[in-house]
Amino acid sequence: MKLPHRRQFLSAGAAALPFAPHVARAQAYPSRPVSRLLVSGVVAGFLVVTLISPFCVAAFGTDSIPQLGGRNVRWNANFWDFQLDPPPGSAHGPMKTDPKYPYVSQCQNGGCNTRGDLRPPIVDTKDPILKPWAAKHMQETNEEVLSGKMAIPFTSQSRCWPGGVPGQLLFLQPMYFIQTPKQVWMIWERDNFVRRIYLTDKHSENVKPSWFGESIGHYEGGDTLVVDTIGLAGGRNHYIDSFRTPHTEKLHVVERFTISKDARTLTAIITVEDPDTFNGPLTLKQTWRRNETEVREWVCAEDDADHFNHNLHPMPRANKPDF
Repeated sequence: MKLPHRRQFLSAGAAALPFAPHVARAQAYPSRPVSRLLVSGVVAGFLVVTLISPFCVAAFGTDSIPQLGGRNVRWNANFWDFQLDPPPGSAHGPMKTDPKYPYVSQCQNGGCNTRGDLRPPIVDTKDPILKPWAAKHMQETNEEVLSGKMAIPFTSQSRCWPGGVPGQLLFLQPMYFIQTPKQVWMIWERDNFVRRIYLTDKHSENVKPSWFGESIGHYEGGDTLVVDTIGLAGGRNHYIDSFRTPHTEKLHVVERFTISKDARTLTAIITVEDPDTFNGPLTLKQTWRRNETEVREWVCAEDDADHFNHNLHPMPRANKPDF
């Protein structure tokens, strides 16, 4: 089992930024130098990042580059699920839960519900957007919960797995950007997951499927980063959302990250296509709010015990050390 590599960081600034699409490595935790290196190594090495004031307000021009990151600029997701309706005229929106089983998302509009009756999501598998095999797979995961076999259905961020694309955009822990002339790095505080976006207009001829695939991007309109991703691995625990919606390796995702004029809000409009899973494209939406704080270290899987005997899905384990 392979997970996104978290250790290809610099020890001396920008001199040797790796240029290899999403090398996936197993997670082991012998040491955790990443967050310190991000602050003192990578970030210090790129003046384009460190000289950005975390309190600046974007002044957009059609040829300008939106300042998505800074030394202490983080983005916190507002929603645990893809709940927001897409823009008018968009394709099919996000997957929905079965109306027969009331569901209130644990986190929405920037706040989390820690009280009350939290019920697991039971997905509407009769949605015609789904191919038969995908509907069958999702119904099987529904039945695991309804039968009592699983008290809590699988969600990647609850069980320390990567979220993939676009599922990683639902992670509640802060997200950071590092922007350079040739790459944009998206970094999550959770396990310091790193997703690399290459500022070029052409994908590699042969892309090896991985958790985050191969992402290429460009800027538009002075306020938007457009990202095109292919090469996303499918199979066990690979979903596009928190509702266990599967996909194949034919998944193609286009994301448009747009920063607000006051630089306090980030919005992503995501188009998902997979001809082997869906009968048409899906359009998803996520938003983030901006905070000023440094990158911190967050280890998810240090304690993988099922203390309350919920028959939880196993956490990822490395088959061998990554050093």
